[in-house]
This record gives sequence, C-alpha cells and structure tokens, in this order.
Amino acid sequence: MSGNRVKLMQEGLKTFHSVGLHKILRPLSEGLGMILTLHRVRPASEHLADLGETPGFDPNGLLEVTPEFLDTCLEALKADGMALVSLDEVIDRLKAPNPPKGRVAALTFDDGYIDNRTHALPVLEAHGAPATIFMPSDYPQGRGELWWIAIERMIRDAGTIAPPHRPDGTAVPLRTAEEKLEFFLDLYAHLRAVPEDEQRQLVRTMADAQGFDMEALCRELIVDVDGLKSLHAHPLITIGAHTVTHRAIAKLTEAEARRELRRGADWLEATLGERPEHFAFPYGDPGSAGERDSELALQAGFVSAVTTRKGMLYREHASHLHGLPRVSLNGNFQERRYMELFASGAPFFVANRFRKVA
Repeated sequence: MSGNRVKLMQEGLKTFHSVGLHKILRPLSEGLGMILTLHRVRPASEHLADLGETPGFDPNGLLEVTPEFLDTCLEALKADGMALVSLDEVIDRLKAPNPPKGRVAALTFDDGYIDNRTHALPVLEAHGAPATIFMPSDYPQGRGELWWIAIERMIRDAGTIAPPHRPDGTAVPLRTAEEKLEFFLDLYAHLRAVPEDEQRQLVRTMADAQGFDMEALCRELIVDVDGLKSLHAHPLITIGAHTVTHRAIAKLTEAEARRELRRGADWLEATLGERPEHFAFPYGDPGSAGERDSELALQAGFVSAVTTRKGMLYREHASHLHGLPRVSLNGNFQERRYMELFASGAPFFVANRFRKVA
C-alpha cells in the first residue's frame, strides 16, 4: 500500500472517529464481536534497526505491531466490554441457538513468527488472552518461502536490480526509498497476479541473482519444530492449519488445493499429536479464497476457516463458518482511537455497503 493511500485512510478514520459516526452506527454494526489478525509483534527498536539507512522504505510494516500497541488493543477491547476468548469459543457462540450475552474477541496470528513467542505471548499472558497461531507446515521445517519479506530485503540491500518480471531484464537503479518502494509495489502486484508456481520461480530467480538465502530467512523468522511444540503446549495457544507452502488456495486446481489443505493438517497432527480444527486461508482476500475454497475447507474436516475479508461477526455467520471475516491489527494504524473504531464495526459496515456477510 502506497504512503499516500495510507495517509488518506488514516485521515478518513480520524474524521470518522472525531465526528462520532461509529457511535451512531454501532447498534447496527457491532455484531457479536470480532476475530483479530496479526502477523509479527516486536519492539519498534528492532523494526527500525531492520530498516537501516532507508527508513522510508517499509512496505511490510503494515504486517507488524509493537508489544505496547498489542497491550493497548487488548485494554481497549476489555474497556469496550469484549471478552477475550479462544477461536473455539467464538465458533461455539456462532453455532449456539441461544449464545451467552456479551461480545467477544479472538486473536489469531498467521505464519508462526518467533516474535509471537518472545514478544506477543507475554502480553497475552498478562491479559489471559487465548490465541490461535496458523502455521504452514513447511515453515517450522525451515523450507518456507516468505517471499514478500525476501523481496523487501533484496530491494533494500541493492543499488540496482534486474526486474525478474520484465522481459528486457534491464537493471534499474534503486538509490532512494521512493525508488525502492515503487519497484517493490510494481513487483509485488505482479507476483500476486501470476500463478503461484510462476510467482515462486520469479522470486527464486531474483534470490539466486542476489545471492539471497530463502531458507535462511525462514529459519531466522519462524519458530522451528521444537518452538512449535512449545507453543502448542501452552495453555493459551491453539495451533491452526495454514496449508503446506502458503499458496493462495483459489489460484490452485481443486486437486492441488485439497493437497495443501490436507497435507498441512496431516503434518501438524503427526508432529503435535492433535489434528488442527481451524484453518486460515493464505492471504485471505477474495482473490485467494472463494466459495469453492470454503467448501474444500469444510470437506477437509476443519471446524472453521478464516479469511482476511474485513468485518465483524454476526449471527448470519453461523452459516458461513468456513469463510469468516477478520479485523487486522495493522502497523500503519497503531493508535487506540483506531482500535475503538474497529471495535464498533462501523468502518467495515460502511465499507461492506451495510452487508453483514460478504
């Protein structure tokens, strides 16, 4: 997302909050609660150290928040009257004909980053907040391809790069943060548009040319098998499935999609001694998870499947347990007022044209 678009969204949400539209719409929009999406959680000092000499180039910054902001969010949710519950509890409430009164929030973390254990877990413990961590089975084995982070690092470290997605292959200069961001956004858009196998091959080609070790990146950022087992043993943590290789399910053939769904869960069951009941679609946007894919998740035996479609939970979602919306804790919106807005559900209600189920 470009800096200008982020600023426009920030200003729009601030105006939304300042005029109190969320309070007006709340009786219609708040629903039963929400499922929150997170990825990375780490101190701002660690994040800034990674940015090095190009602090204006931070394309994946939206995927991480600080422990302090996570703490602020959980305080804000409790102040709003929400109970912090497990994903199991959320599903039970959606399925119950007469659910308990009160609104709830469930936390979910995608991909299994080490900082979920080192920085997020202490915050969860302080609040007694359960969480589900969705893990692609390749990742703790050290062979995951975190391509969106890989291309960011390669672009940050390079003075010039030959675009792997352009026919002429002419190297382009990457001297400033602005040039680097423009290159990243163009490449990222292309990689999300092409078939999954082509996407991965293009990134590998770029990594080979830059001498970048994709597997080392995975081992650096993702918990290993022992770390996964330790998280699974924690009373607040549930491990969910997230495919084998983190490919967009909607872009795969039905046979390929079934393999990703089942084999990822098979490996987690063999490793942890318990089959995961919940699934998260990689990327989770409409182009990555559609109606066919919700049906495949149901057929694979999952109790629920979550997307990244933005929205609150309503009674109507009892019939859509394999395409549930989530609300992202976004690194570009680390202020309590944004959390207050999100807890009301009003911005998503408006963005979804007042529809409860997309």
